[in-house]
Amino acid sequence: MSAQRLALLTPHRVAAADVDALLPAIEAACAAGDVAAVILRLAPADERALTALVKRVAPAVQAHEAALVVACPGFAGDLVSVATRGGADGVHVDKPAGLKDLRERLREGRILGTGGFETRHAAMDAGEGGADYLMFGGLYPDGEAPDAEGVRARAAWWAEIFETPCIAVACAAEEIPGHAATGAEFVGLESALWLADPAGVARAQEALGGAA
Repeated sequence: MSAQRLALLTPHRVAAADVDALLPAIEAACAAGDVAAVILRLAPADERALTALVKRVAPAVQAHEAALVVACPGFAGDLVSVATRGGADGVHVDKPAGLKDLRERLREGRILGTGGFETRHAAMDAGEGGADYLMFGGLYPDGEAPDAEGVRARAAWWAEIFETPCIAVACAAEEIPGHAATGAEFVGLESALWLADPAGVARAQEALGGAA
């Protein structure tokens, strides 16, 4: 297996007022480890406002050769258009309907990621729908954390059987070595692990090395 990499998850419901504080934290975190992607979880707004926000964040992420993937739970508009016009590298959707349609609309190598699975059958459906990665775990929008052992079990099952990459998301630092040991291609870090202190990314990078 190739070297595991990190994915950073922003807090839920990022709005325009949050970006000034978020950008330096993203830049510092991306510089502190081998970050493959940042999943930007936006608060719903109108498409023009969301596009403008993505345009502000994308350069900070891409300057470190990481991908910016945009998520916006509850947004009723066109997330693909927001991501494309904003210069992002792709979109992330939870419990998706119409995944194949999204796959067809995401041109020029843009990324389609998905998560929020409660069953193995739902995960397999997403894999067949053309997702570029599946994400297991991550805080729910209400701030509740999923069961870490369940996240590890699903990620290990997926990584062993399927070729589509997966992300196993750690909500606490002590979860990182176990998530890395699943064989997931990426270990995700919730914002509490990196937002206030980029050294958290360096410690996570060390944990990945120890799990290899």
